[in-house]
Amino acid sequence: MPTAVVWDPALLSYRFNATHPMDPVRLKLTERLCREFGIFEDPQVSLITPGIASDETLRTIHDPAYIEAVRAGSSRGEASTEHGLGTEDTPVFPELHEGAARIAEGTLRCADALLEGAAVHAVNFAGGMHHASRAKAGGFCVYNDAALAIHRLLEPGPGRTGARRILYLDVDAHHGDGTQSIFYDDPRVMTVSLHQTGTTLFPGTGFPNETGGGGPVGAEGTAVNIALPPGTGDAGWLRAFHAVVPQLVQAFEPEAIVSQHGCDSHMSDPLSDLQLSVDAQRQMALDVSHLAEEHTENRWIATGGGGYAVHDVVPRAWTHLTAVAAGSPLRAHTEVPQAWRDYVRTACEVEAPQTMGDDAALWWRSWELGYDPSDAVDRAVMQTRKEIFPLYGLDPWYD
Repeated sequence: MPTAVVWDPALLSYRFNATHPMDPVRLKLTERLCREFGIFEDPQVSLITPGIASDETLRTIHDPAYIEAVRAGSSRGEASTEHGLGTEDTPVFPELHEGAARIAEGTLRCADALLEGAAVHAVNFAGGMHHASRAKAGGFCVYNDAALAIHRLLEPGPGRTGARRILYLDVDAHHGDGTQSIFYDDPRVMTVSLHQTGTTLFPGTGFPNETGGGGPVGAEGTAVNIALPPGTGDAGWLRAFHAVVPQLVQAFEPEAIVSQHGCDSHMSDPLSDLQLSVDAQRQMALDVSHLAEEHTENRWIATGGGGYAVHDVVPRAWTHLTAVAAGSPLRAHTEVPQAWRDYVRTACEVEAPQTMGDDAALWWRSWELGYDPSDAVDRAVMQTRKEIFPLYGLDPWYD
């Protein structure tokens, strides 16, 4: 199916410093692995070369004073604690504004591709900057590209009306706090985040009782958080996803899905305490694609996000994501091309995996089989269902 994929080597300029965990080599290796599998050469795949988002465009989501602070950090090296810039997580560097604005433009171009009918699926694996809020950077994120794309989809334009409802789905190990905060009072956007509980992981938010703005805005129930315990693996994660997400997608009736596929939930990732496999992350991509097929006439924008096992996990997870979006999923036991493994050994001085999966036996217990109050994952799921499901006429126990 027609799929747009964002890529330009200039995206590699978004690099905080030589020791920062968000090493852009993860993007370079993903792009190279996609090419080894011929994904970019598929006649249904078109490549988007992003420019740099204008300040006017960025202001549709971000505060003007914040954009100026980012520019000052780039041009003069000025830190701004008020705006989350110059911290250990998000240090300033000369290409900060241009690099972040290029990532933002990439996901905006994905939205344009859907709006223009040039594609039904679109991928920006350099995107997914979900910790950036309206006026503050955080967690390595400066401009919230997904939020900008959602705004583009919602707004009417020449010859078209804006979308009525958009689903934002975040499966990063960390809570998608920035995106949630931007749309917390907007009933047109449902933000759903599965993540390690904020009691044990940055940013310390994303609890089930964060349900969206109430009162006159009528957005209660449009923020959905499944806060999972440390150590959650494939079976628990997939059980939680299927116990909450498909039911709410059906109830909310979105016209497009924008998803964030941070792969730092992997068992090898140094920045979380989850235990997922690449196989489960591949399954997440397949499940989101299926939801788009069932509910949004296939309209789906997928972004990257976190992921700090940069040589072995990230390239495989996001190559799977891109292949799924392109309609040509790779099997988890597919052999990694030897040419790519040789490149990783030479360029990065590490050994790359031999297959595209972790040989995981994916299985999860359906929620319909019953709730186990002694299971920490089940308790987390039940908290979310009790908060959200009644607002949509869904029985929190059985439906």
